[in-house]
Amino acid sequence: MTVTKKMGERLVIRCSQKRVMIIMDEFTQSSVLTLERMNNFRVTPQRQVILEELTRVNNHPSANEVFDMVRVRLPRIGLGTVYRNLDIMADNGVILKIDVGGTQKRFDATVEPHYHIRCTECGRVNDIDVPVQKEIEAMAAASTDYEVQGHRVEFFGICPDCRKAKHDT
Repeated sequence: MTVTKKMGERLVIRCSQKRVMIIMDEFTQSSVLTLERMNNFRVTPQRQVILEELTRVNNHPSANEVFDMVRVRLPRIGLGTVYRNLDIMADNGVILKIDVGGTQKRFDATVEPHYHIRCTECGRVNDIDVPVQKEIEAMAAASTDYEVQGHRVEFFGICPDCRKAKHDT
């Protein structure tokens, strides 16, 4: 992937012999880095828009919510196309697929290790700014015969909006 032209806030990149426009702003600067992970498969307009929409939010939307966001820009896109592309992008490490507490899967454009917190009332999922505890993996490896490849920690509680709604009623 190479930068071929920079015009104000627009950046033209070449990826797998296909030109892709990325609109850069404070939320989507990570799109270029994330798209670098996609160089082993085609960057379609649908995948680009899905990724751009995911990088604009931090609420870890479900596939249906991603569909609603993408449909504003691509009105003819189908729900199946969004589901399929989210799975492809997650399988290739471009985005994270988050399984939290038995609820529907959610998606995250941040693929670096980090933790999440889930509201037990409304199901909202947010990033939590707690350093990743790598020493847990070493302790787990030392106490088992497993080759530990990583870990997930789910924090849960009641989000500020739900707390306020409970307090107001």
